[in-house]
Amino acid sequence: MSVFSENLRRFRMAKNMTQEQAAEALGVSAQTVSRWECNTTLPDVTILPKIAALYCITIDDLYKETSMAYDNYAQRLGSVFEASLKPEDFIRADIEYRKLLKSEEYTTEDLRGYGILYQQMMQVCIKKAIELFDRVIDRGPADDPEVYWATQRQKEYFLWQIGRNQENIEAFLPLVNAGSKKLQEWICLIQAFSFAKEYETAWEWLCKAEAKFGESAMLHIYAGNLLRSMARYDEAFPHWKRALEMEPEWCDAAYSMASCYEEMGDYANAYEVYIQIADDLERRGFDAEVGWTRALAHKCRENIVE
Repeated sequence: MSVFSENLRRFRMAKNMTQEQAAEALGVSAQTVSRWECNTTLPDVTILPKIAALYCITIDDLYKETSMAYDNYAQRLGSVFEASLKPEDFIRADIEYRKLLKSEEYTTEDLRGYGILYQQMMQVCIKKAIELFDRVIDRGPADDPEVYWATQRQKEYFLWQIGRNQENIEAFLPLVNAGSKKLQEWICLIQAFSFAKEYETAWEWLCKAEAKFGESAMLHIYAGNLLRSMARYDEAFPHWKRALEMEPEWCDAAYSMASCYEEMGDYANAYEVYIQIADDLERRGFDAEVGWTRALAHKCRENIVE
């Protein structure tokens, strides 16, 4: 008996199907299925996709000695992605799992498998994100200092998100302690301590940075954010307003102001700031950001009505 014929029999039995049931699903006679499994005849190549779909396998699986049947095609594609870790294989599996959930013919094992699929893709994404950030950082600030430092801060934020913020502190604390003359390195350290919720320590470094580098719009933004974290709201707003005076097109300070108003329950002021941001973004042509900023404003307006 060939590997192909043995696989046909094994996959059918794994599905708890009789030859008659398989034949009915495939639109052939039970005798035809029997001949295939006995290696007397072979199925036409045009029916192979239908056989693969019936047994929740790929066509290639029919010829492999180590192939196994799965409960459904989504599980099969999930295993393919587990082996390859290729984004395109994740997309294929995700589509099949979505179809399965929509059909409501899924099991708890399917839900578990779907969760594992995303867990594995998360690890792929983490690795890829860090790789891309490092490619920018490795090139240094010469080409585009603004992009370089924005990437440094974004990587810091990402490492904090995945529970690796200590790496941020360990990367920038020695540089600042050594008397770094780069304001951005000080800002990265301030941000790292802020992520660690060591707000007083972050504030100490921010004050030292102000003494060393003088007034800076970015330092004002971080000062406002730190004061907000310490619930010193009245002291935070002047820093954000000063940052906007120095750099009117920087939205960070305005978003901080709006969300702080929300946090304080002052939805009227939050609404006004969000609308101002949205109008400014629209004027500058940032259409995508306009939509969700107006949505934030709308949410605040609903809270005013309530």
